[in-house]
Amino acid sequence: MELGLKGKVAIVTGATEGIGRATALMLAREGAKVAICSRRAEVVAQTVEELKRAGGDVFGMAADMSKAADIARFIDAAVKHFGRLDILVNNAGTSKRGAFLELDDAAWSADLELKVFGAIRCTRLAVPHMRKQGGGRIINVTNIGAKQPGAESYPTSVSRAAGLALTKALSKEYAADNILVNSVCIGKIKSGQHERRRARTNLGAAEFYAKLGEDIPLKRIGETDEAASVIVFLASAAASYVTGTSINIDGGISGVL
Repeated sequence: MELGLKGKVAIVTGATEGIGRATALMLAREGAKVAICSRRAEVVAQTVEELKRAGGDVFGMAADMSKAADIARFIDAAVKHFGRLDILVNNAGTSKRGAFLELDDAAWSADLELKVFGAIRCTRLAVPHMRKQGGGRIINVTNIGAKQPGAESYPTSVSRAAGLALTKALSKEYAADNILVNSVCIGKIKSGQHERRRARTNLGAAEFYAKLGEDIPLKRIGETDEAASVIVFLASAAASYVTGTSINIDGGISGVL
């Protein structure tokens, strides 16, 4: 299927590992020009080289998505480098969880700054560029806790739920500008976070991931490429009549649509 991504310019935040990295790589392979960021300059440089070896036209910069000045500097540099902006994937974030009474204001503020204000600020800067050229795509990466929060799932379930509300409101406001806004809700997907947890156990990779997948209807956790495929679809011409929706990428574990 021709996805219509050749020559498009995509920004992917948090793109040096996991879903962000897989998404950037898949966009590049589909012919998009890709701008990536992450907090660590050396890891950004390594990822840029990897994407270039795969044939991608890539721009990278170290930037902290919880800092407004970093966001502005990164998006301005990316647009100057490529001359336009068509796709924004708001992926930067973590999945920190804790009991309500154990979290202080600093923990809440750090999470909201990264996930909620990070997405807000990136979108605020991206929309004028997309409007200027007649349209664009915004994909907000959230998780299934946004729709079905559990006990002691703070602050991430709350910040992710805000991402869903932002998605729906933006989709209605900018539909007339042909800016389509969607989200994906991620379940258990192999990631750097899971690998770091595995490193604290005595389990091999196969056993660790088998245990993680026991409660999932598909009986396994997802691969990063499986999440990236859905994100790239939403960024493509194939999704030209899809906006204001959220897709669960969770192997069927969620109890809500």
